[in-house]
Amino acid sequence: MAVTGSVKEDFGRMAGGDTVTRVLLQGGGLTARVMTWGAVIQDLRLEGYKSPLVLGFEHFDDYPLYSPYFGATPGRCANRIAAGKFTLDGTDHQLECNEAGVTHLHGGSDGIARRNWQIVDLAKDQVVLQIVDPDGRAGYPGNCTVTATYQLKDDGVLAVSYETTADQPTPANVCQHSYFNLDGRDDALEHDLMIAADHYLPVDDLMIPTGEVRPVAGTGFDFREMAPMRHVENGVQTLYDHNFCLSYSRVPKRSVALARSINSGIVMEVRTTEPGVQFYAGTKLDVPVPGLQGRKYGRFAGFCLETQTWPDAINQSQFPNAVLRADEVLRQETDYVFSRS
Repeated sequence: MAVTGSVKEDFGRMAGGDTVTRVLLQGGGLTARVMTWGAVIQDLRLEGYKSPLVLGFEHFDDYPLYSPYFGATPGRCANRIAAGKFTLDGTDHQLECNEAGVTHLHGGSDGIARRNWQIVDLAKDQVVLQIVDPDGRAGYPGNCTVTATYQLKDDGVLAVSYETTADQPTPANVCQHSYFNLDGRDDALEHDLMIAADHYLPVDDLMIPTGEVRPVAGTGFDFREMAPMRHVENGVQTLYDHNFCLSYSRVPKRSVALARSINSGIVMEVRTTEPGVQFYAGTKLDVPVPGLQGRKYGRFAGFCLETQTWPDAINQSQFPNAVLRADEVLRQETDYVFSRS
């Protein structure tokens, strides 16, 4: 396909010598820089506003060393799987436990968020990337192909779509893991947030859902109307890293969340097909090197709204389906819509 108007450049080298490519996308009042390593959205800007809307690094070498999935596409199964274990069609499987040696997180230590994808299509406002996750990597059954499409559309829309196929039944669930900050300040807790969810998933000490689907009413997790991310109880900020339950299955794309900064006037709407959204407030951020524009990324410097199926769904039958069959195509779509009031 013609790439007229696109910018494509070498951005770095992986440890094995592979070249990491970065592309520039423009459209709809947005500018995005995307790299092949991890299908990462490295930078995102809104016309007329000088600061990045996402957290990232200026140089590739900082990503393998310090990135907590900044802008990446984790998988083949994003989020957590308890003890890395599951049973599928009567067969027990053990995945790599890459989180503190006890939990499987985001596809493992060498998952697709930390590997080099291939560019299969490129235009001024769109890039399509693809990767094959091989049978047995991190313990997953079957060869799995993931295709990511990032497109900048009219009216400030960053459209993200993923298509996943496999040649054996396997857990499958990818997501876009950008950390957003809509005003460039050190602390994103001054943002307001709305999530169209009546329930959320409480978690245990290992951040695994307990199985309870709890109403948000009367709790610090009630974002059904716009509310500050800063929510202090007994002098302590609520540490958000939880799934909000949008539905029990994938549905046609609908609006599920709204974030805004009164400091910048920037608003981000999230529309998705997905049954859940993981709201992570950047609780553990403490990056020892500078980020974009030389910023220091400390605690709460950015927030994630990860649209996906519910965590540990492969082990909890009452949760939405997380199994991809060999004759199926898993399609996950999310729009991030930016505007300025």
